[in-house]
Amino acid sequence: MDSWCLPWFLFFGTLLVSGLPTPEDFVKDIDNGIDQDIFDINRDLGLDLFEGDIRVDGAQDRNSIIGDNYRWPHTIPYVLDDTLEMNAKGVILEAFERYRLKTCIDFKPWAGEPNYVLVFKGSGCWSSVGNRHFGKQELSIGTNCDRIATVQHEFLHALGFWHEQSRSDRDDYVMIVWDRIQSGREHNFNMYNDTVSDSLNVPYDYTSVMHYSKTAFQNGTEPTIVTRISDFEDVIGQRMDFSDYDLLKLNRLYNCSSSLTFMDSCNFELENVCGMIQSSEDDLDWQRVSQVSGGPENDHSIMGQCKGSGFFMHFDSSSVDTETIARLESRLLYPKRGFQCLEFYLYNSRNENEQLNIYVRDYSADDQNGSLNIVTEIKEIPIGSWQLYYVALQATNKFRVVFEGLSIAGASSGGLSIDDINLSETRCPHHVWHIENFTQFIGNPNGSLYSPPFYSSKGYAFQIYLDLKSLTNVGIYFHLISGANDDELEWPCPWQQVTMTLLDQNPDIRQRMSNQRSVTTDPSMIDDNGNYFWDKPSKVGQVAFFPNGTQFHRSGGYGTSVFITQERLKSRDFMKGNDVYILLTMEDISHLSSTQMQPVPTSSVNDLCSEVTCENDGICTVQNDKAECRCPAGKDWWYMGERCEKKGSVRDTIVIAASSIAAVFGLMLIVTLVSVYCVRRKYRKKTSSNTVKTSMENSYAF
Repeated sequence: MDSWCLPWFLFFGTLLVSGLPTPEDFVKDIDNGIDQDIFDINRDLGLDLFEGDIRVDGAQDRNSIIGDNYRWPHTIPYVLDDTLEMNAKGVILEAFERYRLKTCIDFKPWAGEPNYVLVFKGSGCWSSVGNRHFGKQELSIGTNCDRIATVQHEFLHALGFWHEQSRSDRDDYVMIVWDRIQSGREHNFNMYNDTVSDSLNVPYDYTSVMHYSKTAFQNGTEPTIVTRISDFEDVIGQRMDFSDYDLLKLNRLYNCSSSLTFMDSCNFELENVCGMIQSSEDDLDWQRVSQVSGGPENDHSIMGQCKGSGFFMHFDSSSVDTETIARLESRLLYPKRGFQCLEFYLYNSRNENEQLNIYVRDYSADDQNGSLNIVTEIKEIPIGSWQLYYVALQATNKFRVVFEGLSIAGASSGGLSIDDINLSETRCPHHVWHIENFTQFIGNPNGSLYSPPFYSSKGYAFQIYLDLKSLTNVGIYFHLISGANDDELEWPCPWQQVTMTLLDQNPDIRQRMSNQRSVTTDPSMIDDNGNYFWDKPSKVGQVAFFPNGTQFHRSGGYGTSVFITQERLKSRDFMKGNDVYILLTMEDISHLSSTQMQPVPTSSVNDLCSEVTCENDGICTVQNDKAECRCPAGKDWWYMGERCEKKGSVRDTIVIAASSIAAVFGLMLIVTLVSVYCVRRKYRKKTSSNTVKTSMENSYAF
């Protein structure tokens, strides 16, 4: 895993050789400088869809309630149609990974199931709402719809969700300015009452990926939606990722208790340090602290902003006089996919000879005590700042992740610190571009930054160009550059998808809203001069120089000038401690050009849930070839029965318990009274008998 922190590359973008074209003259902006939302794309195509991107069929009334009959199974069958652009196919698969990471919703290639989603390149971006039970249900990802949050948005429709601003309580949070709406499009701002739209008891969400932007369907330049809290005016309409409330609603609707590929997250705020343990096979222990005299002065999670909070784990090697190790081990983990990505922040406050080793303690059937297997050794750790690292794992058995701090003898204060650990069954990014002191470049006339050179797994060399000169938007572009492997590579460069992600540095990977954009090298693409755009850089590129004077060739840039607005850049945790991280992946997606097998469903395929109706929003699931109802439950209530027809609650249970206790008490009281009565009666009878006997004896005595 390559992680770069080379400050001289940050000013390289401003050092252009005399006579060479400026970066702006040598890039292709796929958005033409316009940040189009879903509804802008569909409007320009002349589409008149319900609420801008919802397909309503003849059998579905526009005010129908999306209930349990319209929910999908937790694993949704899909087909990626041949009409889709290659870049769109890769983005759709990335969107599926976000669903898996943050929800219990999964996707699988269609294998003959009665109902499935056909994703194709239609006119615009749109979907139906809920499972329509059509068999083949279409979802369109057309031209310019190949952004990951757009795909997430349309699949949320398919899963049963309407737009956020159509909620019944909408007017409490936003104002619709009706005279600014395009004529004939007013119906797109209809509001539906509680019998039509269910908010699932989740508060109104300005940050929802399902919310209109402030400019939706405007007839001029003024906003059509005004937020009652002005701070959210430029927040609504985000197309980055699920919000926390989006996930809460989706997980409630589908009764998700956990996500599929998430494994662990730890910011060390709790004293139990997330179940991590100190090894008995080392020399020293890691300590949970909030600051260290030699650094760091604060944690990475909240950067010391809250008094009494903000902890991390520290290996203090200041007093050691021999080589010393300290091991911190995660709790037991149980893999499902056979690959994992470990992410963490590391701080070196001592010297460059400090080392962190990452092990996996593997528990196989033959080794119940676990065997330590080295994964990577992290050396030459920069001193004095938090650094982000990714480590790819391949655990297939029960395992622990082991962090081993290794220190040589010395007298200086400090040591190693770790914070914000995340582990998921996902692929790690291939490269990390770390930009320090980022704010100095924002809006700066010299704010043109080039990344260090990177190599893809296939051997292609590339750079990323970041344009920060604009006061409103940030641009990002991908460049092929000449490299050591060019003579052995295929040209024009075929079907390599590059994903550029501006990392939201939230400590918990599930709560991040990172901004991502993908582009793909189409080998048939022609530039303005009639050359293949993705041909060998030495053939079609411009001469450029590294800071050390080494000459190379850089091909034209391909990306967007509206990657993210300056306002959004300052939100979330994109800039943390004035550091920004851009994650980069370049992978071959040529296999996606082949046609997906499409089996023909037969009468033998039986929808077991078609004859089962679950009441009270229960969900039908198939277990062991038998249809069963999974009943909803809340904090103090639940449904039960074969069809979820019976409701229970804590209050009812308390009443029943109290009634039962009272009944038992009453019965015991009656039994006690009867027993007392019978004993007393028996005693009186016996006493009376003894009295008579005594009297007779006295008579005989006389």
